[in-house]
Amino acid sequence: MENYQNLVEKAYEVLLVYGPKVVLAIIVLIVGLWIINRFTKVTRNVMTVKSVNVSLILFVSSLINIGLKVLLVISVAGMIGIQTTSFIAVLGAAGLAIGLALQGTLANFAGGVMILIFKPYKVGDLIQAQGHLGVVKEIHIFVTILLSPESKTIIIPNGAISNGDITNYTTEGKIRVDMVFGISYESNIKKAKEILMGVVKSHPKVLTDPAPFIGVKELADSSVNLAVRPYTKPGDYWEVYFHVYEEGKIALDKGGITIPFPQMDVHFDRQMVPKV
Repeated sequence: MENYQNLVEKAYEVLLVYGPKVVLAIIVLIVGLWIINRFTKVTRNVMTVKSVNVSLILFVSSLINIGLKVLLVISVAGMIGIQTTSFIAVLGAAGLAIGLALQGTLANFAGGVMILIFKPYKVGDLIQAQGHLGVVKEIHIFVTILLSPESKTIIIPNGAISNGDITNYTTEGKIRVDMVFGISYESNIKKAKEILMGVVKSHPKVLTDPAPFIGVKELADSSVNLAVRPYTKPGDYWEVYFHVYEEGKIALDKGGITIPFPQMDVHFDRQMVPKV
């Protein structure tokens, strides 16, 4: 009987000491979870209004939600009387070890966040990055997926893209198609330019603004090279490129303009020729 009374007294003492703390901790936990959920929802709505990428919205909101809940649990544990110093130290050491092990992954994550926030390109843009040319098919947190003109899927880490040069051919809504036609030195340059300009302007995908340009690019060893510079929309680049080259060759042949083969003139000095 005496042992039972001692047990009841100790339980009562524990209840007096820890009861208010537990009740307060429960209240703090409930209120804290409500505030965290509300804050996460508001953050998600703000990013949605700012037209932030959906993938980034989900990732950032989840990261904020989990991080705040971990801090809340640690705070509640400290209110009850649990020593959290060692736990925080272990958590910090674990975070450092994970960070060192995932340096490349974290760099790709940071690059993905920067890309999704500042939007140097978007899905559907024609870009050149890390030596690859292609249309942006997907943008993820860690990688960007391109579709090359050869229908090859190219996966590039976002860390490399964000730290390198990016050429976006779609931003301005137009792109210049660079071509070179070589004609013989005997051919009429003005006539050749008129023929090629007619071919360029006849294509419906060639833009009138900026106007196409044709001029002498260089006087090469075997030919006079004409630079042909029409503009078109990025999605029509290859159609214009192949059409103008093919139709340009046909039109130059009809117009009597010669496209020469590489040739070399060899001159002999009679004094240097040995007598037989």
